[in-house]
Amino acid sequence: MKILVADNVSERALEVLKSEPSFEVVFLPAKAGASVTDEIKDADALVVRSATKVTAQLLEHATRLRAIGRAGVGVDNVDLDAATKKGIVVMNTPGGNAVAVAEHALALILAMVRRLPQADGALKQGKWEKKKLIGTELRSKTLGLIGLGKIGMEVARLAQAFQMEVVAYDPYVSTMLAREQNVRLVPLEELLRASDFISVHASATPETKHLLNAWTLAMAKPGVRIVNCARGELINEADLLAALESGQVAGAGLDVFEQEPPKDFKLVGHPNVVATPHIAGSTEEAQEIVGIRIAEQVRDYLLQGVARNAVNMPSISAEEYKKLQPYLELGEKLGSFVAQIAGGRLEEIRISYDGGLAQMNTHLVKNAVLKGILSRMLSEPANLVNAGAIAQARGIEVLELSSVRRAAYTNSLGISLRTENDSASALGMVGLRGTLRILGINDIDIEAPLRGVILFIRNQDVPGVIGRVGTLLGDHKINIANFALGRNQKAQEALGLVNVDNHVPDAVLDEIRAIPAVGFARVVSIE
Repeated sequence: MKILVADNVSERALEVLKSEPSFEVVFLPAKAGASVTDEIKDADALVVRSATKVTAQLLEHATRLRAIGRAGVGVDNVDLDAATKKGIVVMNTPGGNAVAVAEHALALILAMVRRLPQADGALKQGKWEKKKLIGTELRSKTLGLIGLGKIGMEVARLAQAFQMEVVAYDPYVSTMLAREQNVRLVPLEELLRASDFISVHASATPETKHLLNAWTLAMAKPGVRIVNCARGELINEADLLAALESGQVAGAGLDVFEQEPPKDFKLVGHPNVVATPHIAGSTEEAQEIVGIRIAEQVRDYLLQGVARNAVNMPSISAEEYKKLQPYLELGEKLGSFVAQIAGGRLEEIRISYDGGLAQMNTHLVKNAVLKGILSRMLSEPANLVNAGAIAQARGIEVLELSSVRRAAYTNSLGISLRTENDSASALGMVGLRGTLRILGINDIDIEAPLRGVILFIRNQDVPGVIGRVGTLLGDHKINIANFALGRNQKAQEALGLVNVDNHVPDAVLDEIRAIPAVGFARVVSIE
């Protein structure tokens, strides 16, 4: 497998990839005259930092690409929609530079309160302005953190070493977790009114864009100081500049900007702003860590299918993947089975997770089911990454139902398809030693192995059908491995699942369909 490393990473990160015998590692910065466009054509994985822009146009050249690894947190340089549509998993390394960013946030706070840029600039000009450069202590001041993830937690730890009180606003963090870090969770309005310093560590989403604006800054404590080492979009820069000029905000420490580099330097040039060019995570240690981590993640995904820190599919650990793997296989194969016995244009898919399966990562199982169904019904390739996007793009409604107690069987998976003129359903489970089994079809109990070539028959529940089918198969030298029968006595209907050792020719299938009691017969192939 070819791994294309498009941007600079450490030698230790490259060694993680080179140590795998099945990998061919192409380190683009060391290959004179090579381009990403040419090298990506036959690459199985791409590793980038922030320099390489992974656009939809670039991905059009990638015929084998399965994974993109971003050494860092932000994936702004990767077209996630294009990657997802092509079934390429995108992974990043959140938290790898948490210490570096947290230390930089504290450095900006210290630079503001001790007026370090002004002191340095004045002294370099030969001015001794000791009396003018009076600072402020951090002790007993309140630091408000907007976002209490890994970086926010690290900032809290460092701030507490300065004897600061730390409050935080983060609707996705539990009170217990915050309490363990000696951090008090508060509403945003309370944080704004109570904080002497506000440090932003939230993700950039439509909900958080311009979270700090004219309205929220007006609510803040007069003379507050703002720090942003997260994303430039979190602050309305025009509103921040106005608040600095009015004195509502006493200072700002900014490492990120809405546009990088900024075109308008009014904010950066303000005397009470300490600005740095997006370097908070740029330490030797952080670069080493994120490079090694993304190399390990790409390696594990290609070799084991384990997607850690994926941003366009559910992320799972190696232990969780090991537990889920049989159910991913069940979902894909059972989905393929139902798709082959259904007919017509697909309109709706219902998936039910029962028993212990309902407590697992069913989102990934859903993707496996969709992969099995769509791969049979559509020409475009579906996988665990893009199956959901394909179904959504085609207007196929996907409904899910989970029940821990309802299951008649432990850890069973049910799939039901509704098409424009038909419907079909199947129930399956993972049996002993990981064997996959069908437990029912169209609400009729019938148990059979879910593997290989299966002859599916629906017929009137009358004598002679089983014998006639067996005779026809025997006459054509088709060996029967298993013959399962299910009955709906009320409807006087029977189902047959015949596992055979070799392919059933169309001519033989036509003879089976010609049996008067047989209403439907189809050969299903489970790969």
